[in-house]
Amino acid sequence: MLKVGLTGGIGAGKSEVSRLLVERGAVLIDADKIAREVVEPGTPGLAAVVEAFGEQVLAPDGSLDRPKLGSIVFADADRLATLNTIVHPLVGARSAELERAAGPDSVVVHDVPLLAENGLAPLYDLVIVVDASPETQLDRLTRLRGMSEEDARARMAAQATRDKRREIADVVIDNDVPLEKLTEQVDAVWAELVRRARAADA
Repeated sequence: MLKVGLTGGIGAGKSEVSRLLVERGAVLIDADKIAREVVEPGTPGLAAVVEAFGEQVLAPDGSLDRPKLGSIVFADADRLATLNTIVHPLVGARSAELERAAGPDSVVVHDVPLLAENGLAPLYDLVIVVDASPETQLDRLTRLRGMSEEDARARMAAQATRDKRREIADVVIDNDVPLEKLTEQVDAVWAELVRRARAADA
């Protein structure tokens, strides 16, 4: 098994890269998706979040009001740290469970938005960083996700710097390019991942 950490700043296009890797045969473990699962109604995770932040973070149907929680934590580093101490252990446990379920010769790609911020690079055999300029990130967040420029800039500022992410990268995928060029890069990276996975199992 080859364990790959995949990360990138918000709006860098990490989900597109993970989609292309899955098409080529990777087993994807998506930390964001798991982070949503562990705070679904009825879970201990949601109960802990409500205890820490109050009922104001609940939507009328009892689910987590993610935009409301986001507006609280992205403006306050201490509150963000509190949220992370609740959610991260739950995500880690579920990720480990999914990894154990993958086959021994699998390329397992962990999509981890905060990989650089949380010093998680040593957990992986290889780290891929999807890189895009801050201008590209801002454009995607405002134009494609409908965020206000202020909100987009705050979320970008809450993450690791571009340089810090590149420092931990074994592979950098440039996503300031058209999809066709991105696909070519992913093809080359996939061939290398498969080669390493086979070498690890030999």
